[in-house]
Amino acid sequence: ALSIDLALGGKGLPRGRIIEIFGNESSGKTTLALHAIAEAQRAGGVAAFIDVEHALDPGWAKRLGVDLEGLLVSQPSYAEEALKITEMLVKSNAVDIIVIDSVAALVPKAEVDGEIGESHVGLQARLMSQALRILTPVVSKTKTCVIFINQIRQKIGVMFGNPETTAGGLALRFYSSVRIEVKKTQTIKTGDETVGAEVKVRVVKNKVAPPFRVATVDLMHDSGISLEGDLVNMALEDKVIDKSGNWLLYGDVKLGNGKENAKTYLKENKELAEEIRRKILEKRGVLGGGSPEENGKLTDSASAKMETPSKAEPAPAPTPSRRGRAASSATEG
Repeated sequence: ALSIDLALGGKGLPRGRIIEIFGNESSGKTTLALHAIAEAQRAGGVAAFIDVEHALDPGWAKRLGVDLEGLLVSQPSYAEEALKITEMLVKSNAVDIIVIDSVAALVPKAEVDGEIGESHVGLQARLMSQALRILTPVVSKTKTCVIFINQIRQKIGVMFGNPETTAGGLALRFYSSVRIEVKKTQTIKTGDETVGAEVKVRVVKNKVAPPFRVATVDLMHDSGISLEGDLVNMALEDKVIDKSGNWLLYGDVKLGNGKENAKTYLKENKELAEEIRRKILEKRGVLGGGSPEENGKLTDSASAKMETPSKAEPAPAPTPSRRGRAASSATEG
């Protein structure tokens, strides 16, 4: 989504960096990562999904725009296997974006082979620390975008301050160039039926742009992140569209009675939606009035853009030895 692009600094997720997306259960972490994969694939990139949780829903991924036939999927049995596969994919220089879902599910082999109740204190944290020391320089060299999805845990005995932390130790916090917190704030209803949720995306760490920016998006149960809902939210905030009672107005154009109707209207009128998008970017000083593609290729993507040798030539097909691959990304939320 455009708001997530701007929260990340205007160009989306950076290449050659490690990203952490964390939050509570069912907050939209995997959905955000799948949107990133879909945009990378649309740009001609190669994507991989390391399904450590063994919970990837192909039908949902397809609805979000993921090309399942072109997606590399692995379902490893334990942490060492998952991290070794990640290392091999990064070193191959043939993959543009890799998603590991999730850190909390990375169970060390010693724990898998042991008995329930046995203690393995700090084993997962040590494993993550070692893996990230190896991965970070290779990721930087091959310009791969590596996304770790993580879960929130509660610290025991914390009386003051924030009791929340993330699984897998502190190494991922240190090595991540971008850390994104995803949190549900309220439900979206049509009558009595819950059709989605309003989700707050907060960039709590960013080494490539100013941190602590926030984006609010509509996560719909049938289609993922609503681009039209994102436009409505930002247009209202920037006063590009006005509100009269419950009606949303763009100049003399009535977008709809209520936000959901306005979203439907924009979905059916793509040219008007693009015009509103340009107005938002102009208001925020991102564009000088041209289209997103003419101004630094800022698009609604969450992953890497493919570099082309020239405007007349298509991007080369990815090969293990290919070095020039997707350029800096822009997130699709």
